[in-house]
Amino acid sequence: MAEVQANDHGNEGGKNKQKKQTLRVDFTPMVDMNMLLITFFMFCTTLLKPQTMNLSMPSKDKPIEGNENKVRESGAVTLLLGTDNEIYYYFGMLKDEVYQDTTFLKQTAYGADGIRKILLEKNTGTYEKIQELKVQLHNKEIPDSIFKKKTNEIQDEAMKVLKIAPTVMIKPTDFSSYKNMVDALDEMVVCNIGTYAVMDLVDGDRYLLYKKTNNPIYLTEEQIKQTQTQTIQSRRR
Repeated sequence: MAEVQANDHGNEGGKNKQKKQTLRVDFTPMVDMNMLLITFFMFCTTLLKPQTMNLSMPSKDKPIEGNENKVRESGAVTLLLGTDNEIYYYFGMLKDEVYQDTTFLKQTAYGADGIRKILLEKNTGTYEKIQELKVQLHNKEIPDSIFKKKTNEIQDEAMKVLKIAPTVMIKPTDFSSYKNMVDALDEMVVCNIGTYAVMDLVDGDRYLLYKKTNNPIYLTEEQIKQTQTQTIQSRRR
């Protein structure tokens, strides 16, 4: 509320003087109005919804005999997250003969020209179909519920019927960083990988990393002792 105060001291000495006016603006009602506006916008604004990522973790429970989840060997892809932002991968499952094959474990890099290119090649067919759905979702041609439903149907068909979808197993080492894990999970989303899991390293993975890098940090203490024993025996021969 504005208030105008006029001061009139009359004529002093026979001279006419201009009246002095003091203007005072009361901003107290504005505070109440600002609070009402803030409350209005808080109730009318859509809050940011947290985005979650589907992630499968290995179960600690011993599986019932005959009911184990078996990974199709032709679609198995294992990622090993090493030290200094290194990433390695291999196709298929670990067998005795692969330990003598120096080309079984391959090294690549993070990004579009590295692991992403490899995963896209393994997920050919499924990736393109889901990308078309993403375009329709972006253009608001289909709602989010339909997008998720059709995406699940495409991935299930690729995994169970066509049997072309890859199953990616991500295995971080003790020397990989949190960023490496996040980057690997991001590639699962970018490449539309339907089935992936974060798993622990097995002794075979550690041995492959040692053979590839010649770095014993990946080995367990027992494996280091065995390696030293084998080295001594080979020298005696």
